[in-house]
Amino acid sequence: MCVIDLNADLGETVDGVPTADDEALYPVISSASIACGGHAGDGESMRAAVAHARAHGVAVGAHPSFVDRAGFGRAVQTVDPPVLRQQVREQVAALVAAGADLRYVKPHGALYHVVAAEAPAAHAVAAAVAEVSADLGRPLALLGTGGQIERAAVSLGLPFLREAFLDRGYLPGGTLVPRSEPGALLHDPAVVAARAVRLVTEGSVTAVDGTVVPVRASSLCVHGDSPGAVEMARAVRAALDAAGIAVAAPW
Repeated sequence: MCVIDLNADLGETVDGVPTADDEALYPVISSASIACGGHAGDGESMRAAVAHARAHGVAVGAHPSFVDRAGFGRAVQTVDPPVLRQQVREQVAALVAAGADLRYVKPHGALYHVVAAEAPAAHAVAAAVAEVSADLGRPLALLGTGGQIERAAVSLGLPFLREAFLDRGYLPGGTLVPRSEPGALLHDPAVVAARAVRLVTEGSVTAVDGTVVPVRASSLCVHGDSPGAVEMARAVRAALDAAGIAVAAPW
């Protein structure tokens, strides 16, 4: 039987206001990447997210970012690697302090893309995760699309799992369409659900220009704050179940 992880970015409250219907998503997913203060979230939201995850048997990951609450972590910041390392460590540690049985770390937004492309940032983030792993006495996995962050994780003995996005457009080269460009976001639950099954069974997606792009992934993501996120996630889960694909966390 095929098995795949289904994750969502949750706990992304801004000034105490949720940006997604988190409670509706927990019953559908197997892993939750929880905002831990850099771009969104606070102590209260982290504790609530951890409680929801525990109640639904969902694995918990930390979702650190550049410290950029005004821009929701979606703008690239110039941060010296030692500072970035400390910022990420503090965010991940905050989620542990909120009671999380932490299993993995997935950078958010602009940081996610920077660590895929830039070695210094990737090593800073991986080093922060390695430090928290040492504190916990077990290695935390890193989740991403590969590139420099995968190399950094492997160099520090951290597990690395590849991720694919169900609700984001892909360019022919296999990267995501920038959010500022047409085709960046997918909204049709049926299209997103069909993509999920295809990713698992064929290992590919169709890019915005019609090109078939190979994508290898152990985890599929639906963004919690995307329009129609709940409907898309439910459609994805139903399609995976119908195809005989088990949804389970790999951590």
